[in-house]
Amino acid sequence: MAVPKFYEFFGSFLRAVSDGNVHKSKEVQKTIAADMNLTEEDMAEQLPSQRQATYVNRINWARTYLDKAGLITTPTRGRYQITAEGLKALQSGETIDLKYLDRYDSFRQFHTVNPTGEKQVPVVTSQQEEEEKTPTEMMSAAFDKMNASLAGELMDMVMSLEPTEFETLVVKLLLKMGYGYGIEDAGKVTRATGDGGIDGIIKEDQLGFNNIYIQAKKWSADHKVSRPEVQKFAGALQGEKATKGLFITTTEFTKDAQEFAANLLGSNIVLIDGNQLTKLMIKYNLGVAVEQTYEVKRIDSDFFSEDL
Repeated sequence: MAVPKFYEFFGSFLRAVSDGNVHKSKEVQKTIAADMNLTEEDMAEQLPSQRQATYVNRINWARTYLDKAGLITTPTRGRYQITAEGLKALQSGETIDLKYLDRYDSFRQFHTVNPTGEKQVPVVTSQQEEEEKTPTEMMSAAFDKMNASLAGELMDMVMSLEPTEFETLVVKLLLKMGYGYGIEDAGKVTRATGDGGIDGIIKEDQLGFNNIYIQAKKWSADHKVSRPEVQKFAGALQGEKATKGLFITTTEFTKDAQEFAANLLGSNIVLIDGNQLTKLMIKYNLGVAVEQTYEVKRIDSDFFSEDL
């Protein structure tokens, strides 16, 4: 038999974690393989990149879609647990497919993702995609969706870090982005207690006349950074006689916090939220690796317009 499509793994995945316990990734894969009657040949099939088994890749995508719909959760890295909504879906007796997941707002937001910030397009079926989109558009949409999934996994990894490890990650990101380029000891984490609200420093010039001071908050998504937190950071900058600050967090900033930073006099504070953080990590290859590269080519009309 052929390896099932990724969405055909939805129901099996939920059944594999239906007892409500936390299950490891390998355990879930083994249970699903048995549940779906995958043969040795099925499990030996590899992606074109030859870097992962096809069925494992499709199970991982099934996990991503179920997570975005809120049917499962990832308590810790590589471990999965069904949610109350997931149990409800199983008990409904309905077929768990893309149409079923589309009833959840969180899934629709993911499935119509557009990182450029342009107007999102509605979810369409595979047949409609083939009829209404060019191959280039479909590839672009798939790329955006893969990056959205990667960003979610990346945030899970970031949230598993200790606070000091997160501070180190932030400094490494700025160095990757080119800040402090060519300067010895360009970036450091201020680990000492009583650091005055400064978690890290990046040097912008060789003599240290111009530094960027960093505040890093690893908070859960339901705990937004409010105006008082940004005000305290502004006070810490004044204590250092600094004019440039970067406040970076895994969550979001409240509207008041954003307005305070935008209208601050004497100092310039840039706010980076969790969504921007993962985008920057992906863009500058921090904590991620290139799995496969595709070259999209076109006809060189200039070549054919010349005398051959």
